[in-house]
Amino acid sequence: MESKYNLTRLLSEESTSTLSSDSCEYYAEIFDQLPSTQQGKQDTSEAGDGLGHMSRGHKIFTQPLRNLTLCIQGKRHVRDRRNMRTSNIGFWESWRRSQSISTRRVRSKLGGAISELLPWQHTLHVIEGRFGVGVNAYFVFLRYLIYMNLIHSALIWAFILGPTTFYGRGNQSELLRFGDNDSVLDFFLGSGYLDRTPVFYGFHQRGSLNYACLNTPLLYLIGILFIFLLSVVMEIRRTAFGYKHTWMLGKRSRMNVSFKIFCGWDFTIQDASTSALKHSFVRNDLKLYLQEQRFSQYEAKRTTCQWVRLYLLRIILNLLVLCLLGGAFYLIYFATHTSQSIEKKMHHWLVRIVLQYLPPMTITFVNLFLPHIFRKISSFEDYSFTVQVNVTLVRSIFLKLASLGIYLSFIFTVPQEQCSENQFGREMYKLCIFNFLATFCNAFFFNYPRKLVQEKFPSSFLARLWGKQLFLVPFNVLDLVYGQTVSWVGIYFCPVLPLIGTVTLIATFYIKKFTVLRCCITEQRMFRASNSSVLFHFMLILGLFMALTALSITRMQQQISVDNKWVSQYSPCGPFANSRSVFNVVGVCVESLPSLAQTILRSLTSEVFAVSLILAEIIILTSCVSRGRANQKTIERLKEILVMNTADKRFLVKRHVVMLRHKNIHSQQPGRIPSQPT
Repeated sequence: MESKYNLTRLLSEESTSTLSSDSCEYYAEIFDQLPSTQQGKQDTSEAGDGLGHMSRGHKIFTQPLRNLTLCIQGKRHVRDRRNMRTSNIGFWESWRRSQSISTRRVRSKLGGAISELLPWQHTLHVIEGRFGVGVNAYFVFLRYLIYMNLIHSALIWAFILGPTTFYGRGNQSELLRFGDNDSVLDFFLGSGYLDRTPVFYGFHQRGSLNYACLNTPLLYLIGILFIFLLSVVMEIRRTAFGYKHTWMLGKRSRMNVSFKIFCGWDFTIQDASTSALKHSFVRNDLKLYLQEQRFSQYEAKRTTCQWVRLYLLRIILNLLVLCLLGGAFYLIYFATHTSQSIEKKMHHWLVRIVLQYLPPMTITFVNLFLPHIFRKISSFEDYSFTVQVNVTLVRSIFLKLASLGIYLSFIFTVPQEQCSENQFGREMYKLCIFNFLATFCNAFFFNYPRKLVQEKFPSSFLARLWGKQLFLVPFNVLDLVYGQTVSWVGIYFCPVLPLIGTVTLIATFYIKKFTVLRCCITEQRMFRASNSSVLFHFMLILGLFMALTALSITRMQQQISVDNKWVSQYSPCGPFANSRSVFNVVGVCVESLPSLAQTILRSLTSEVFAVSLILAEIIILTSCVSRGRANQKTIERLKEILVMNTADKRFLVKRHVVMLRHKNIHSQQPGRIPSQPT
């Protein structure tokens, strides 16, 4: 928040005057009489009313002493006040408060112990200390995706793979043997032997578990819907929490530099390595703050002509970005058309695998080079470094999601084989496999040799051409978002994609750890991780809704084909074989329930209940928005009061120092009576 008050800092020659002990005592006495100090003392007292007093007084008497922003004398005063309050209350109230304090301490210690037990906690501290919070945010985001895919894998096993394993496939059960026509290439192409395993949709038949409300199709549908519902809740919660944190700690409030310098150190550190990491973390945080302040001052000095030229330049560069995106989309369409049209005419295994992976290779090639071009373009648009990172992220994620959308749209339009769901699942399977192979090859066949050239031959032409290697957070985050989006898109057609994603993400963590700690140097310019973390999860939400859209389109196409009799029979494979719609199993289950349960379910799915639910949501959202606006006004008012108190303090202290100097000068002159300050 930009202050309208002109706050001036005391100069060193003004603040380092030689004062006597009596003057210092008088100085402390006057300082204690300032309005803000008196207000703080009133907040610690028991009497009084008002919103600010009630909230702050409750905070002082309930929080641990170490969390209070008070000096030692102030904490002692609060402790004495607590003891006085405890002596005035009854036995049961005193016991309840002591139990509350003990419970809070146990929770705090338990939370600290659990946080230390989290995987890769020490690795994250090392990365944060050496490379800053921006690079650390990438690894935290990667660990979050691993947890989410683990949860998805557990749900897939509980609803889909578990029942199929224990109850079998009914009369169609067969042994999974490696046949004569199978080869190792099937594990890369998703065909042959792999096509007969539980990896794909077509394997999961109704089986021996065939009750009205407990059967394989119903469990399959519930498992997939529950995964999507859980993903939506997790991502919306993460995005909302991150946005609230960013709004509170972003540009609306300034970092207290004195707090970072004098109170940011952890005095429980004992070994030298941890001390060096903490020192690096504080230094990187201060560098980030000074960098943002320097750019804000530079931006404030721009003239109107400079702003006009800058906006014209940004318009031209955005047109260039659109042209690059159009060319990339056409290249992906051409590669997909070539792969689908020539695949059946070739028989050599090398040509076959190249044609099978031609669309993934094209998508990877486009997504590898264009973001670097976007990064160079954003550097000419004269944004701050954090804004440059976010702009590059937005453009690159649009490139990745749009390229995947074009690939999916082409697959929807080409003629399908007998089990089209398996073919669609194979395409998503190949995208996941090739994405991981590209990550592996980029780390060990490009980044590591590049680092060796820098170390062994630093003055060579190739070393000067490549330059020093940096860990570019936007591009690495885009790879994670792209891989998770592919997993969501294909989870219905390839249920083991979350398990494959978990394994590949764990391997990716160690690959990226090796790349960062062994091959990269520290970025001189850093960006604030809180803003970018919100953007990370927002991009995941876009990928999730893209997956839901793709799944809805495929199901609608099948339903339209059945309704218009474009196909002679229903889906010939999978748990919903010979069913008119995937939701028919729900209707069969509802019809088997008692009449009372059917009436309740029909009421819950009726239009009247939907309208009532929408009205209730409108009322709740209106209440939340109103409370948010009221809290925003209160926060702004409290910030203004804080600025006014700070200005009063500095003004009064400065005036008092001047008066004390004037008094000392006159008292040191012989034969003069010191004048009283007015």
